[in-house]
Amino acid sequence: MAQNISIGTARHVDLIRAGLGRELKALEGEGLKVQLQERPAGRYTFLSCQVTSYGKDKYKGKDKEALFRYRVAHFLSELILDQWEKLLVEEMIRENYYYFNEDERRNIFEYTLGYIGHPAGGVPGQGQIFRSRLKRAIIEKIMDFLRQHNQIIIEGFIRFRLKDYVDELQQAIERAVDDFLMEREYREFIQLLRYFVEIQESRIDLVHVLIHPGGVFHLLDERAQVISNESLEGLIMELVDGKINNEDMLISALITLAPRQVVFHCAGTGEHETTLKTIRGVFFGRVRECRGCPLCRKE
Repeated sequence: MAQNISIGTARHVDLIRAGLGRELKALEGEGLKVQLQERPAGRYTFLSCQVTSYGKDKYKGKDKEALFRYRVAHFLSELILDQWEKLLVEEMIRENYYYFNEDERRNIFEYTLGYIGHPAGGVPGQGQIFRSRLKRAIIEKIMDFLRQHNQIIIEGFIRFRLKDYVDELQQAIERAVDDFLMEREYREFIQLLRYFVEIQESRIDLVHVLIHPGGVFHLLDERAQVISNESLEGLIMELVDGKINNEDMLISALITLAPRQVVFHCAGTGEHETTLKTIRGVFFGRVRECRGCPLCRKE
């Protein structure tokens, strides 16, 4: 008996038609001939894939039926992940985080795409592992459904059969919101510190910051002399021979000094990149890096 699978959708009809055409063409190499038919039904369009011949080779009809279902399931899983996923994320952000403005919701959307490994989300990372796991789970769900039904409506299937997948997207959005809020608070904090630096008078023209292993920093003036405790009067900290062993205290010391220029030596290791990023933000336009002078090699 010829097998038939009908796919209903309210959107992306042209995309689905073209994708199915490629999948069905590939099946011809497996000995299956499949005919694609299209019919409208209200707001939905149904694309019907009917096997017209199983061919004659070593594979049994049941094996080819399973292959046919898998090909359709694989195609639909990629369609859901590549096309419907963005729509789902946008809709959930719009409904659940309406109190953010449009730009903020767009930022949360971009954060989320990165976490779930969507191609539009930027550089691949751990999200790719997350995405591969989701794809396998979706294929299995679709395969199970097609063993018992010959018609699948994509929007309804996502809503009623992929609740775990939708929950995973919601968790990714919640993580994106948390990170967005932290980033916003960080930017506001940097702006406040920058304002504080800009309104106070500089105590020194130039500060050299030497970075050493173990989180120790040395502060030197423009003559490469250790900056004394007197220069940091009012700052609650211990300064011994110009040594500071806490990144927060380093930032506090620089804000107290309010130098016109800050030079970081040996800052290219990446170990203190977060601190350097913060100081660049606070002392905007005043920070430069050096990686090759005698001070960079100073122990």
